[in-house]
Amino acid sequence: MKFVCDGMILSDAALVVSKACAAKTITPVLECIKLQAKNDGLTLKAYDGEISIEKKIKAEILEEGELCVNGKTFADFVGKIAAFEVVIASDEKGISIKYADSESYMQALSATDFPVFGDNTQDVGEYFEIKEADLKTLISKVVFCCATDESRPILKGCLMETKDNQLTATALDGFRMACSYCDVLDGSGEMKIVCPARTLTEISRMLGNENTLKIYASKNLLSVAVEDTVINSRLYSGEFVRKENIYPVDFTTKVQVKRSELIDSVERASVLIRGDKNNLILLDVKHDKIIINANSDMGKVEETVSATDMEGKELKIAMNGKYLLDALKALEEEIVVLSFNTSVSPFTIENVEDKSCQYLVLPVRTSQQA
Repeated sequence: MKFVCDGMILSDAALVVSKACAAKTITPVLECIKLQAKNDGLTLKAYDGEISIEKKIKAEILEEGELCVNGKTFADFVGKIAAFEVVIASDEKGISIKYADSESYMQALSATDFPVFGDNTQDVGEYFEIKEADLKTLISKVVFCCATDESRPILKGCLMETKDNQLTATALDGFRMACSYCDVLDGSGEMKIVCPARTLTEISRMLGNENTLKIYASKNLLSVAVEDTVINSRLYSGEFVRKENIYPVDFTTKVQVKRSELIDSVERASVLIRGDKNNLILLDVKHDKIIINANSDMGKVEETVSATDMEGKELKIAMNGKYLLDALKALEEEIVVLSFNTSVSPFTIENVEDKSCQYLVLPVRTSQQA
């Protein structure tokens, strides 16, 4: 194998693809990027057992071939020579990398053991078509609510459902839930999948313009292509928690508040509870204001923000301040509505006008409520 390519293009591609290299594995080839040189260009691919990322770039192919190099090392190294034209050639044990008047050598593995994964998903799978900007926004609204621990693996993913030309995404981690929806342009019919949060994050990184894209799913696999980059991912199997099973139908207390003011107050309170396990804050909801209290070994704070359009009775409720902040920052309208039932029941945060995004947070039971 031998090829010549622009160092910046190679560096950018290696950085993108290396996101799918395994960090710790007993299978060394999963830590690698496969380099495949063919007459129409150079393809870089990595796969860690759950997600694969493949990117094709322009290169002058002098000799066809393929092999695998350690992904993180290769990406880091070519990032340091991005300003040069790069010539890479292989022998039986590795690759030589020539740039300017210098040359380096890197050990390599045979591409024979590199796994084949998801190559035909787009040929046989169901699909939906959506605007890139809409999908990027949708992912940003929900992905941070996915679980990060292994106690319930399916909650590390996001439920994505298409029905009636609409894509609905739901994520929860056992303490909070996010639900958001947007329109789809086309599709093969109703679809229901649970996509890993990490996969959605990598897809989101590729999005941003006004183009449309198709997302394919077949059995337990997902595939999406954006320009010259293809992501294939395993999907989670099992029954996902249904929103209607935990989302309150009615509320006894509703109050509207300026989102920016509440964010500022909760952020100031969070400074004094930094390091506290539950990031505990207390909201005292009254007819014309919300009082925010926080106490820790570092000190205490009491903040007051104005409230309007109060419906129902006053109440006090404790919660993890981070969960409240995350929801508030993900919403966009200046006025938001908080809806409650009791001090120990889940409460919700949403825009006043645009109801396409909703958040639910479980309160924290304090000693006074026990």
